[in-house]
Amino acid sequence: MNPRDRQILHLALPSIVSNISVPLLGLVDVAIVGHMGDPAYIGAISVGSMIFNLMYWVFGFLRMGTSGMTSQQLGKRALDEVTNLLLRSVVVGLSIAAAILLLKSPIKFLAFSIISPDHSVAAMAGSYFEICVWGAPAVLALYGLTGWYIGMQNTQFPMVISILQNVVNIVASLTLVYGFGLKVEGVAFGTLIAQYTGAFLALSIWWRYYGKLRKYANWRTLFDSEKMLGFFRVNTDIFLRTVCLVAVNLFFISAGSRQGTMILAVNTLLVQLYILYSYFLDGFAFAGEAMSGKFYGARNDSAFHETVRRVFGWGTVVAIVFTLLYLVGGQWFLGLLTDDAEVVEMAMSYFPWAVAVPLAGLAAFVWDGVFIGITATRGMLVSSVISTICFFAIYLSLSHSMGNHALWMAFVIYLMVRGGVQTAIFVKCHKK
Repeated sequence: MNPRDRQILHLALPSIVSNISVPLLGLVDVAIVGHMGDPAYIGAISVGSMIFNLMYWVFGFLRMGTSGMTSQQLGKRALDEVTNLLLRSVVVGLSIAAAILLLKSPIKFLAFSIISPDHSVAAMAGSYFEICVWGAPAVLALYGLTGWYIGMQNTQFPMVISILQNVVNIVASLTLVYGFGLKVEGVAFGTLIAQYTGAFLALSIWWRYYGKLRKYANWRTLFDSEKMLGFFRVNTDIFLRTVCLVAVNLFFISAGSRQGTMILAVNTLLVQLYILYSYFLDGFAFAGEAMSGKFYGARNDSAFHETVRRVFGWGTVVAIVFTLLYLVGGQWFLGLLTDDAEVVEMAMSYFPWAVAVPLAGLAAFVWDGVFIGITATRGMLVSSVISTICFFAIYLSLSHSMGNHALWMAFVIYLMVRGGVQTAIFVKCHKK
């Protein structure tokens, strides 16, 4: 095997194991409430968890920006800045978490106003929100730590952290739901317990294996204006790009919710297929992120371009495999998530769109990893703005005639446009 392929797999496989546990956890949560006999439970978990997924996604720059900048500084062997990048990210993350807790009531009101779930769904989703919001400090601190580990070319530690976190979540949720009858609240408390478990483990691992880097921490330059401006320049682009992605995903959920509880439940099930694939492919995107950033920082142009080519090769294999798996076993998979035959039957009407997602999203996911690694964040922002405009234009022009099909068509085309624009930007700016 080519040495570069071995290096990619060394980084990608732990990330895949780590990432795959995240959608599997979501599947378990959906499966737990999916067998309670009322589609409203599925809707409540969908609305509640999606609020946090989208909210935290906005602050995903804490992971992505930290990863790209850390890998480049590692390539330059600038260990003082490598250490300070972690400290900056964690401090900023905890500051954002404090703001979320202070503003939790207006955040909840705004989110529920946009999504507009049915009364029964809103009541249960509200309970979920009030419990899980207290996990913000753990989640955002862990973002910075995870990004830093990836930038340091170490995906094994995030894998261990993610596996333990999700095992704790599953065990706690099952115990609280079936042992104590807490239902949606049990799932929420299970999530909260797991979030702090993951953050504590990440800090413990850093202290054990990277504690020697403390001597490189320079508190006088930690908040140096030039360094902070660079940190926020990169992260502002990522933030605005993520706002576009969140707008699409939030509107997707909202548009489904406005079509009724049944369509909301159907879209929730089908979105699990997208999430499962995306987290799997992100394993290779993370490898491209770490390696491209390191080689870019070291000015090793040939290794950088070879990494891009080989990451795309692995990504193509993943996309084809998932497309075939969904074609063969999609209905069986949906049946695992719920025993409501009506929901499964309706979901199959929209299933071809879910099957199209892997190949449609291939370029967007892989380029995201490469662009983060080389901190080409402005290109990510431009591609997201253009693709978001396409999404809304397609849906709003076809929704009256095609209904939920228009929603899925707009989403598939949105992924394709995002990847296409990024391809054009890379070819223009980094053509070898």
